[in-house]
Amino acid sequence: MKKVISLFILFCPIWVMAQIEEELEEVDKAYLDSIYIGETENIKGIDKVFHAEPLFIDLIRDLGARKGEREWNIGMGMVDKNRFDEYNALIEYEWAPINRLGLEVELPFSFYYPLDKTFAKDSIPLSRLNSLKLAAQYSFFVSEKYRTSMALGYIHEFELVAFNRYGKTSPFNGQLFNPFIVVAKRWGDNYHSLIYTGPRVHKHHEHAHKTQFQMNTNFHYMITGTRNFIGVEVNKQFTHQSVDMVIRPQMRVGVADNIMVGIVSGIPVKRNSERISSFIRLIYEPKHHKK
Repeated sequence: MKKVISLFILFCPIWVMAQIEEELEEVDKAYLDSIYIGETENIKGIDKVFHAEPLFIDLIRDLGARKGEREWNIGMGMVDKNRFDEYNALIEYEWAPINRLGLEVELPFSFYYPLDKTFAKDSIPLSRLNSLKLAAQYSFFVSEKYRTSMALGYIHEFELVAFNRYGKTSPFNGQLFNPFIVVAKRWGDNYHSLIYTGPRVHKHHEHAHKTQFQMNTNFHYMITGTRNFIGVEVNKQFTHQSVDMVIRPQMRVGVADNIMVGIVSGIPVKRNSERISSFIRLIYEPKHHKK
C-alpha cells in the first residue's frame, strides 16, 4: 500500500499538469503570463521578480519580499528508514517586516514507529519536537530586467530533547548554525531555476560539532497564467565521509486565491539508510495591502 501511495504522489503531478495545459490550449498564453507576472512585478516601489520556489527546503519568504507579506505553512511527510518509519510534521510562519527582509519561525516534529515488532524499540530514535527554528533572509539583488534574484540568509535551531525526557533534564541538547545563499533566475515566462547552498554546523552539548555542506538545485516549469508548477528539487549533502543525494519530483497547485498545496516525492540515490519518501505542504497567504 505504501508503494502505491508513493507512486501516486510521484506520477500524479504529470497527469494534473497535463489537464491544466489542455484547458489553456485555446487561450493566449503570452497574454495570461504577462498579466499574472505583472501582478507580482509591475507594482510601484521596490522591484520583485516572480520565481518558482522549492517545496521541501523552502525559502524564508519570497525572494525580494515586500513589507507586509506573510505566509502560514503546515507540512506532513513520511520517510521509510528500512527498519522503521519516520513521520514528520511542521508548523511555520513567515513574514516580511520591511522590504526584502523575510523572517521565519518553525516548529518541526518527528515521530518514529518500528516496522518489525521484534525490532528493539530502544534502537530507533525517540519522537520529539526537533527544535525551535528561527530564520532570516535578505534579498540583496533583485533585477526585473535580468529576471534574477539573490539573497543571503541564516537559520538557527535550538534543538530539543525527546518528549519522554521533558522534566528530567534540560529541554535543549544542541544548536544548529546554517548560513546560506540563494540565487534564482526565471528563463522566459515559464521556466525557473534556483540554487540554495551553505554549511550546516551542528553542535551537540555532549559531543563534538559536526559540519555538513548542502547544495540544493531546483528546476520548475510554471503553468501559464497560474502559480501552479511541476519540477524537481535535488537535495545534496556533503560530509568528510559521504555524499547523500535525494531527488524530489514535486508539484504545486492553487486551490484558492491564497491557498496552495505542494506535493513532493523523495527518491534517494543511495538506499542504505532510507528509501522512498513523501511530503505534503499546505500554504496559506493572508491578504496584505499592496502600496
